[in-house]
Amino acid sequence: MDNARVMELLARIGKEDQAAFRDLYTAFSRKVYAYVLNMLNDHARAEEVVVDAMYEVWRHPARFRGDSKFSTWLIGIARNKALMVYRARRPDEAHDELDDIAETVAADTPDGYTQLASKQRSEGVQRCMGRLSEEHRECMHLVFFEGLSLAEVAQVQRCPEGTVKTRLFHARQKIKGCLQRLLGSEGDTAGATA
Repeated sequence: MDNARVMELLARIGKEDQAAFRDLYTAFSRKVYAYVLNMLNDHARAEEVVVDAMYEVWRHPARFRGDSKFSTWLIGIARNKALMVYRARRPDEAHDELDDIAETVAADTPDGYTQLASKQRSEGVQRCMGRLSEEHRECMHLVFFEGLSLAEVAQVQRCPEGTVKTRLFHARQKIKGCLQRLLGSEGDTAGATA
């Protein structure tokens, strides 16, 4: 949806037009949800953040001035709300990975070993992403999963475009090294079991 259409919908939202808000919500909520879910890794909280961000649009549609793409502006709002949720988490809310592995092993599928190996690889990639700083992980997600340009990421992260380039470079290097170690240890394990 282009900014001209967004501006038209926002003007209607300013007059409390619910149909216009529904159109805007339908157009952008999935993208914002995917972004927030990546940050929080919690479906319920991600949905709450999306609702909160969209409620801000409902309450103050005139705050969007059209200086950027609407999606970039909206992700910036969602980012701030997600960071507040993330920082408010209690330490005892950590997700127990052992329960997930137990479910995989207990599943009555003919190829349980392959599923477990795939799950371990996926968890390894998530661990590698988890080792990145918050700024590096967010930068990677915005560029590679949300398709934002470097200038848009700079706007969301409130930093110069050169900083975004540097963050991407360092994040790629860290991910590459981590994955090489992961695959190397996997190769050692495969050789030991063969």
